[in-house]
Amino acid sequence: QELTQEFFLGLLSGQSLARATPEKGRFRSFLLGAVKNFLADYRDRQFALKRGGGVAPLPFDFVVGESSYLREPAHDETPERIFHRNWARTVLDGSLARLRDEFLRAGRIAQFDGLKAYLTGSAEVKYADVARQLSMSEAAVKSSIYRLRARYRDVLHEEVSSTVGEASEVEGEIRFLLDAISTRAAAV
Repeated sequence: QELTQEFFLGLLSGQSLARATPEKGRFRSFLLGAVKNFLADYRDRQFALKRGGGVAPLPFDFVVGESSYLREPAHDETPERIFHRNWARTVLDGSLARLRDEFLRAGRIAQFDGLKAYLTGSAEVKYADVARQLSMSEAAVKSSIYRLRARYRDVLHEEVSSTVGEASEVEGEIRFLLDAISTRAAAV
């Protein structure tokens, strides 16, 4: 927590943010690079403080180290993949929350709650059951799902537009977000 606070304090108090321009790349790449540099500098400071000083070095037991390493779970998750997946989840969840707020303001939150599973891919409920729950016909449910998906696509497009420099980058960024989310499923 202290490192996180120190990182953001340095980022916000210095001239670092002024160097983050759309011409130089995406903000998340800038942020990821800034974190890597900060952690590398921190690690260097930690080792510099510990170097020498008359402290006897600790013995390193390769056999014990290797055997404990072999018991660790194996996966191909990298910090970058985790970061990109979390970024994607944040953008997608923000779009979903914005869409939910629209339904809330329109007094249709029950409809949103009944249909949102069809956005997230977790819908196992049949149209007929949702129709009974919402006092709608099956045709009206199908039509509402279609409109909900179209509106979600628009909201997501607007959210992504605010994170890229040019409108031509939006579709590529949306593909990137979806790939980042699907990376987790492929890795597991």
